[in-house]
Amino acid sequence: MAASREHFGRLGVILALAGSAIGLGNIWRFPYMVGEYGGAAFIIVYLAFSFLISLPAFVAESIIGRRARKSTYDALETLAPGTPWKWLGLVAVAGAFIITSFYSVVGGWSLDFLARSVVRGFDPVHPEEAAGIFGRMTASGIEPLLAHALFLGFNCMIIVLGVKKGIGRFSKICMPLLFVLIVAMMFFSLSLPGAQAGLDYLLTPDFSRLTPRGIACALGQSFFSMSIGMGVVLTYSSYMKKSQNILGTSVLTLVFDVMFAIIAGFVVMPAVFSAGLAPEAGPSLVFEGIPYIFAQMSASSPLLGRTVAVAFFLTILIAAITSEISMIEVSVSMLMERLGWTRRRATTAIFLAALLLGCWCSLRSGVFAFCDYVSSNWFMMLGALAFTVFVGWKMDRADVRDEFTNGGKLKLASALFPAFHFIIKYLLPPAILVIFLTNLL
Repeated sequence: MAASREHFGRLGVILALAGSAIGLGNIWRFPYMVGEYGGAAFIIVYLAFSFLISLPAFVAESIIGRRARKSTYDALETLAPGTPWKWLGLVAVAGAFIITSFYSVVGGWSLDFLARSVVRGFDPVHPEEAAGIFGRMTASGIEPLLAHALFLGFNCMIIVLGVKKGIGRFSKICMPLLFVLIVAMMFFSLSLPGAQAGLDYLLTPDFSRLTPRGIACALGQSFFSMSIGMGVVLTYSSYMKKSQNILGTSVLTLVFDVMFAIIAGFVVMPAVFSAGLAPEAGPSLVFEGIPYIFAQMSASSPLLGRTVAVAFFLTILIAAITSEISMIEVSVSMLMERLGWTRRRATTAIFLAALLLGCWCSLRSGVFAFCDYVSSNWFMMLGALAFTVFVGWKMDRADVRDEFTNGGKLKLASALFPAFHFIIKYLLPPAILVIFLTNLL
């Protein structure tokens, strides 16, 4: 099976991994967490966690995937046969499936708002009424369910096409477009009257608001954004060629992800302050606060308001798709290997299961919140802890070094390997455990 396994090209794997990392977590979650936990104070902690904890964890998960050349469950069984490690791999897959289900609900919201922007825009809506559009849409029942089903179905169609023709090709087309859109939105947002207040908010740290909960959220957000601990990195890395540089690919993925998150902050916060909205509004900030701004624009210039609205929600939709397909692939690849199913059959099964759970999340906000909480604070953390402990303590050091340095061919990686292995073995597990316990308390 390993011989016939599909492969990403060099550019394809970087864009696919970057696509899995860059998603709604950057646009939907990151700005409101920045707003809630002290602006630049949260960003500083987030950056520190990203480079000191998330990057080594990302590399460790990549090492498992490429070494085993299997999906998450089978990878741990291959590298540690006859041990309980495979069940921890199953935990990661379960986390990816839960996120697939509720994430597609949010993706459906972005699809709904994009369609609304294209068809009607926000020009007939009074600014004060714009914030209520999201509430009316989610309360309508059938509208968010239909959007959820369409969004999930489109992602599954990409998965059915395979690694190269589906995931790889979509990433090559849409990732450059995504960066063009988000940069254009940033310049536009910074040009709004009153945007300087949002810029000051992002760049001025307020450590009095950075609570222990906020610190834990910074790591959780970094893990969520980088898709760590749910088997996504492992699965995508299993499609990497042996000649590709794991460390270099991981660093590029992290840089793209962090850069996109910060740019998204510069898109959302200046616009929020320009409109006089509360920066700590929470998850509804993007879907309630931003339409208010577009309605204000449309009052004086309908064409401008509609154009910017389309660009913004198209950015959100593309980011959501690139992440969603990576999480679906985790479950699909496991079903293909464990049950011998075709890609089409495995994808159909995941579509139906995620559709049902996602509908439940859409209809019950408590279920949505629970899935978000348990996946981010339990499954992802346990998965990340399992993968780092596995690489640091279970795998043979020579095998880890072989993957990290491409058999000793990479000089920089060879020089950094002792520090990397020390971090993975002694520093990362207790750090993840502390954050995990903090989240529980």
